Amino acid sequence: MDGRDTDLKKELDATLQTRRELGEEYESALVDSFLEKVDQRIDGAVERRVRRHLAEQQMTAARDSRSPRSTDSFGERFGFGIVSLVLAVPLSAIGGGVADLAGLLVAWAGIVGVNVVQAARTTPGLFGRRHRAGKSDAWED
Repeated sequence: MDGRDTDLKKELDATLQTRRELGEEYESALVDSFLEKVDQRIDGAVERRVRRHLAEQQMTAARDSRSPRSTDSFGERFGFGIVSLVLAVPLSAIGGGVADLAGLLVAWAGIVGVNVVQAARTTPGLFGRRHRAGKSDAWED
């Protein structure tokens, strides 16, 4: 038995002892008093369980909100890639026609830059820093 059960057992013993001393005329009042204490005990246990359950739900929600997730669907990424390639043709022609090789390089640098930004936005941690296992940033002697 744990501490709460022994306390409840002591309460029951005290209630029974009081009934013996006072007689049967106080029996219903004593039983009502004991049942009220049991109800309070049950209410406290239920309240603790509900609070614990709510806290677990809040922790789970907090963890889920911190985890990186892709914000776009496959269709959006695929569509962005198609539009990027379709626009690459006229941009290449315009850049190459106006400024020769330098214009072509600038057009493609812009196309690649836009696609890199889109990839970084839809895939969190894609370009993040990764630590190598066993390596330390500290100075070695």
